[in-house]
Amino acid sequence: MEKDETASRRLPDPASPSFAWRLAQRLLQIMFVGWTQLRIRGREHIPRTRGGLVISNHQSFLDPVMLQVALPRPVSFLARDTLFRFWVLKYLFRLSFVFPLKREATSTATIRGAVARMKHGFLVGMFPEGTRTRDGLVGEFKPGFIALVRRAKLPVYPVGIAGSNRAMPRIKFGFYRKQITMVYGKPLSYDELEPLCHKGNEKACVQFVKNRIEECHRQAEDWCQKLMSK
Repeated sequence: MEKDETASRRLPDPASPSFAWRLAQRLLQIMFVGWTQLRIRGREHIPRTRGGLVISNHQSFLDPVMLQVALPRPVSFLARDTLFRFWVLKYLFRLSFVFPLKREATSTATIRGAVARMKHGFLVGMFPEGTRTRDGLVGEFKPGFIALVRRAKLPVYPVGIAGSNRAMPRIKFGFYRKQITMVYGKPLSYDELEPLCHKGNEKACVQFVKNRIEECHRQAEDWCQKLMSK
């Protein structure tokens, strides 16, 4: 616990992002809203100061960028360590305090760093599917996020994304002009999650959270289809 508290004291104010982050966000907002007509609902469910875990379905490489665009403060993602090899991504990651995650194992240091950020007031983002969807549906969730819920004891903020798999398909190269929608659901409090997070009950916890993400995704997809039909 002392290590978590020491790490958090070295972090900046998550509610006051740097000028570079705000400039990058504004440019990305112009691009996404203008090109994909990105539409977002439910941002009122995300607090401006309190920390927590943002959990979303994963449709394309656009998803973490859109989650940064949607909110007035950074989402500190756990990103695959291999992505840090690209200097552009590495720079953008540093702006929003993204930190590397080894796919084959969630290390103690990674968990400690994520928990320290959340307790400091940051939003930490995860895609529990671990990879992009192939069919647009929400895939199976990995249970790694449960360790963060247990230690941070903070809310989980569910998000559903629709259309980003059409804007940047997994099997094609390109960024296409397709409608994208995002729905932020009501937070899952730690009081709701705590009974499900005990060891030996992980499957129930995973299914509970996945159900909420699937509901957000259904709302986002329905909304997306209505916008495309106009």
